[in-house]
Amino acid sequence: MLCWLGKMEGAGLDALVRLASDLVRLDSRSPRSNLAVVERILPELVGFEIERLDYVDAAGVAKYALVAARGSGGLAFSGHMDTVPDTGWTTDPWSGEVRDGVLHGLGSADMKGPLAACILAARGLPAEVPVCLLITTDEETTKLGARAIVERSRLARSFAPRGIVVAEPTRLVPVRGHRASVTFTAISRGVQAHSATGKGVNANWALVEFLAEMKAVRQRLIDDPSLQDAAYDPVVSDFNLIIDNHGAAFNVTVPKATVKIKYRYSHRIDPEIITRAVRAAAGQSGLELVIDTEGSPPELPLDHPLIRQACALSGAAAMTVPFGTDASELQVLAPCVIIGPGDIAQAHRPGECVEIAELHRGVELFRTMAVEQ
Repeated sequence: MLCWLGKMEGAGLDALVRLASDLVRLDSRSPRSNLAVVERILPELVGFEIERLDYVDAAGVAKYALVAARGSGGLAFSGHMDTVPDTGWTTDPWSGEVRDGVLHGLGSADMKGPLAACILAARGLPAEVPVCLLITTDEETTKLGARAIVERSRLARSFAPRGIVVAEPTRLVPVRGHRASVTFTAISRGVQAHSATGKGVNANWALVEFLAEMKAVRQRLIDDPSLQDAAYDPVVSDFNLIIDNHGAAFNVTVPKATVKIKYRYSHRIDPEIITRAVRAAAGQSGLELVIDTEGSPPELPLDHPLIRQACALSGAAAMTVPFGTDASELQVLAPCVIIGPGDIAQAHRPGECVEIAELHRGVELFRTMAVEQ
C-alpha cells in the first residue's frame, strides 16, 4: 500500500509526533478559545497563503478558523481544533505522552493527531502540487468554524478545491456519507422559591407531557421503516435527550428547566417529519423552542471519483457512519470524503489515544491523494 513516498526520514517522523503531541497538550475544549492552537499551527505553514477567520461564539468566546493554501484547484484537507470535555478522565487529559508507539490524551484521535497528519502531508508536498487546509473549530458543538470558512473565506473559494478530505478517525477507511443533526432546545420557566412555602412554580411540571410526547417520537423512529435507512448502522436515527435544571437544589422550585434533543438523520430521510412533531409538542406544553439545523447530510455515490480514489489507495471499501462531521457544512465548497487515521471508538472517552504508525500512514495516504488529483 502506498509506496511512492518510500521511507520517510526520521526528521519528518519527529515533526509529526512533535506537532501532534503539542496540539494535544493545549486545552481546546469547545467552550474555550482555540487561539493557542492557532498560534502553534501557524509556524508549520511557512510558504502558504494564510487567511484567519475570527468570530465570537454565543458565549462571547473568541474563536479562530484557518485557511491555508498553495496554488489552486487541488485537494483540500480539513481537521478541527476543538475537543469534547474531559468527562471521566482520571489521568491528565492533556499529557500528550507518547508511550509504546501510541499518543495519549484528549483529542489525540479526534482529531489533533489526524489534523497534524493533514498539516505534515500538505507541507511535504512538491511545490507544484496545489493543496489547501481548512482548519476549523466548534466541530464538536455548532460547526461554526466550518460555517465561517464556507460563508466568509475568500481563500477557500479562490483555491476552488476539487475535493475535500475530512480527516476524522476512520482507521483509514473511506466514509462516503454520514448523518447530520437537528438540535431541539425546549425551555420551561417557573418561579423560584423554597419548595415548602407553596409560593413557587416548578418548571419541571410543564415538561412532563412534552417528555411523554418525545418518548412517543423516539418509539416512532424505532417502529416506522419509512424513517429508517438500511444503508446505515444502526438503521434507526439517533434521538438523544438530556435534561438540565441548571443547578437547582431539590428543596427549591426549579425556575428554569431545559430539554435538549439531538436528532440525526441521513440523506434519504426528511427531517421535517420529526421537526413538526417536536414543534407541536412544545407548543401544546407552552414551552419555548429553539431549533438549530446544521448542513444537510453529505453522501457521495460509490462511483464518485473521490470515493473511488480513496478506496483504491486505502484498499478498503467505502462505508457510511451514523455520526457527523464538518462535511455537512464543507460540502458546499466541494465533494467530501471522510477518511483519517485513528479509531472513532477511541473518541469521546477517557484514555483516548492513537497509534503513531497509523498517523504516519495517514500522512502518506493524504500526500498520495493530493498528488493524484
